[in-house]
Amino acid sequence: MKAKAKSTEASIASATGKLLRSYFGKGPGALYVSLAHSYLIIYLKDFITPMESVLLKQKQALKIEETRDIVMEKCMPELKAMWHNEFGIQAQHIYYDWNLANKTGVIFADLKGAQLTKHFSALSSEQEAKIHQEIKRFTEKAQKAPRNIASVRLNERTIISKREDILVSIEKELISSGFEEQLRLSKRKLEKNIINRSYLESILKQGIEDLFVDWDFQQDIGYVVFILQAEK
Repeated sequence: MKAKAKSTEASIASATGKLLRSYFGKGPGALYVSLAHSYLIIYLKDFITPMESVLLKQKQALKIEETRDIVMEKCMPELKAMWHNEFGIQAQHIYYDWNLANKTGVIFADLKGAQLTKHFSALSSEQEAKIHQEIKRFTEKAQKAPRNIASVRLNERTIISKREDILVSIEKELISSGFEEQLRLSKRKLEKNIINRSYLESILKQGIEDLFVDWDFQQDIGYVVFILQAEK
């Protein structure tokens, strides 16, 4: 089963990389796929185009994010169809985020049904409680405390936390008034700046290499994805 899962993940990485290359003009240097606990997560490395490199040197990161959001809006339906047609994976919603300074990114999806291909050791109850405490703290500081938080560890280096019911009234009004893109860009920066990485690293006893956030504003759901450093 492990060999089959690895083969599927490698095939997903190859097909996804080709599709991203067709939309962005350059694919990621490497893709790492995790398929577990009803989630598909793809970690991208060395993912930046020559034009984006120029804009980044000119401190135009926001312009890059805006452009990528437009491209991803067109790309996501094709990604969803490809995963379903080639691998039988039914994604409910696709999420994504970037770390332009590191030239990294993540694309992930929550899957329909119990599509559980494998499991990894769960977080300890103490770790989970403390992680949720920090997620509640920074989410409350940015908007309001979540009604519910659920976290799973997909593998040695990937943790995903789901937050429900986090939007405040002004955010809901901005979304209904057509300012969803502006809200997304602002919240990305805000949440990453206020999360206490060193505290979480002390709980996990593992460094955090990358941290990503995204939302389904219509369902009032937010996610945090932690990519951990490889254990030495």
